[in-house]
Amino acid sequence: MDRTYASPSSQNLTAITTNSVDFASSSSPSPTSVSTGSSRAVKIIQLEHPSATASSSSATASASASVVSKWKARMKGMTWKEWIELFFPCYRWMRTYKVREYLQSDLMAGITVGIMLVPQSMSYAKLAGLQPIYGLYSGFIPIFVYTIFGSSRQLAIGPVALTSLLVSNVLSSIVEPSDKLYTELAILLALMVGILECIMALLRLGWIIRFISHSVISGFTTASAFVIALSQAKYFLGYEIERSSKIIPLVESIISGADKFSWPPFIMGSLMLAILLTMKHLGKTRKYLQFLRAAGPLTAVVLGTAFVKIYHPPSISLVGDIPQGLPKFSVPKQFGHVKSLIPTTVLITGVAILESVGIAKALAAKNGYELDSNQELFGLGVANICGSFFSIYPTTGSFSRSAVNHESGAKTGLSGLVMGIIMGCALLFLTPVFEYIPQCALAAIVIAAVIGLVDYDEAKFLWRVDKKDFLLWTITCMTTLLLGIEIGVLVGVGVSLAFVIHESANPHIAVLGRLPGTTIYRNTQQYPEAYTYNGIVIVRIDAPIYFANTSYIKDRLRDYEIEKEESKGRGPEVSRIHFVILEMAPVTYIDSSAVQALKELHQEYKSRDIQLAISNPNREVLLTLAKAGVIDLIGKEWYFVRVHDAVQVCLQHVQRLTEFPKAHDSLAENKPSLFQRLLNQRKDDFFQPELESGVHESLLSKDTNPQLEPLLSKKT
Repeated sequence: MDRTYASPSSQNLTAITTNSVDFASSSSPSPTSVSTGSSRAVKIIQLEHPSATASSSSATASASASVVSKWKARMKGMTWKEWIELFFPCYRWMRTYKVREYLQSDLMAGITVGIMLVPQSMSYAKLAGLQPIYGLYSGFIPIFVYTIFGSSRQLAIGPVALTSLLVSNVLSSIVEPSDKLYTELAILLALMVGILECIMALLRLGWIIRFISHSVISGFTTASAFVIALSQAKYFLGYEIERSSKIIPLVESIISGADKFSWPPFIMGSLMLAILLTMKHLGKTRKYLQFLRAAGPLTAVVLGTAFVKIYHPPSISLVGDIPQGLPKFSVPKQFGHVKSLIPTTVLITGVAILESVGIAKALAAKNGYELDSNQELFGLGVANICGSFFSIYPTTGSFSRSAVNHESGAKTGLSGLVMGIIMGCALLFLTPVFEYIPQCALAAIVIAAVIGLVDYDEAKFLWRVDKKDFLLWTITCMTTLLLGIEIGVLVGVGVSLAFVIHESANPHIAVLGRLPGTTIYRNTQQYPEAYTYNGIVIVRIDAPIYFANTSYIKDRLRDYEIEKEESKGRGPEVSRIHFVILEMAPVTYIDSSAVQALKELHQEYKSRDIQLAISNPNREVLLTLAKAGVIDLIGKEWYFVRVHDAVQVCLQHVQRLTEFPKAHDSLAENKPSLFQRLLNQRKDDFFQPELESGVHESLLSKDTNPQLEPLLSKKT
């Protein structure tokens, strides 16, 4: 089927181009010859246009059945081993366990982290406003459950500082920590967090948290580290301070109670903190001393307890009586407070996904196995649900303990089982000793742990790489410090989404030029050597086109049109823009508002004798344009596979526009002779390098530069 390739960009062009552009019919995207009157034929690749009606029905049917069919095919193809692994991920490492290679490493890693976990869990429970025993419970039951249902082999779960701070912040606003209701609400919160994590895992909704940028998390954790450290200052200073998640009330409370300052707990706490930081530093910097990093908390507890047992200082507060034995089964209570706990549940779940799943994926990559994020989230959820029936408060993966577990050589989840066994032994046999632990020693453990959360290296990196992300980090950090945790997170996420929306509504748009000696077109700002052609502007839109950015794109196209008219390019001399080529390869999606904007743009260009051409749209975009009638409106002949094809056709039309006055003169004369027609054809052959280069020398000049890359091949 022949297609008339007459440009509607000029009404006169149709009149003078009686022998207009014809496409050779082709059913596949193969090179097609295009002729433009007296000019030579041009080879371009023909773009295939999908059928709007057929594609629409098939796309709808495939969209509705794709998920179900994929799920059915996957279920049918699964073996009994894969079914077991689906419900019990621990089977993956159990069936391939190499006793000689893995057992010793797993035992050593489990013992190392278990020794670290016992004092840390009591410290974090105090941070959460709970009795230390609930920290021990939270480091016991969830570990065993997670080992069965979790997919990470190195993640160490249990109480963590950030979650403990969130629990303290929300529950202290409802009831006093000394009240029994406080503990019951903490247990209920663990159940709610577990249920939400399981729901998100089953519905595969973990992607929602991706909208919280790393800058927000880094700023939030940095501010939280300062708040946590100041909240533990009371155990160093020897007097009570106000419980708050805002830094100003904490500082005011510390200053106002300065007359109650006590030296003994301050000296002991400072010494313990110095010991912890020294051992942590040595363990990180010297490989043969790695064990010191994990042994630090235990060392602080042992030294503090020994000092108290020997000297009995009256001014140093102790942990006190801790119940002995394993936790008993009990159903969570106080469901009437569920509504007030929902915001904190969502926040803790978000922290769990960002921190735990992020750590688990990093450790899986280092140890050479695959990890399913949703399965990981499900394992955390089941651990919290089961643990809530044994008096735990919300738990998640610990960055510091997971790092120690990995560095200690953990190969499988057996190291987690060893941690749980050590915690069980502590509950059964060591709780009478724990009552003599100085509270300042536990506070020192917390402070030493949260110092690592102060991410000043990230702030310096953001300042150097992206000032916008640094601004986001600063806003999140300052609002968390000044206005509290919940408001800080909300503001950070809000500003982060505002940045995303702004970038989406103001996408990057580039004017393209041709790289010398090639048929490649690139951003003229990035490649200054790239040149453009007179009368043609080539624009690339580097984003999906939808309702929020259509106005911006139309404005930028108008700006580029004006800028191009004021600049000089190569090719025939023309006074204005005749063609606008849109490179749509980066455009992954186009909505109805964008379709309407394209229609309006086409009509606007048509009223000013400008032809719109579209290059390289993907199938989905092309299908949407076909359904909306935009392909027929613009003309199928103005859709191209490559930018170069569009430029070839448009440039020939621009040349014909420059010949229009000559065409009027030739119409008044007699028909030229055969010799004259052959001579004119020979001149056209010589004209192609000049057309590309913009050099206005004699067509038959012997000085024609052979290095000029012709826009069109001389051979048809």
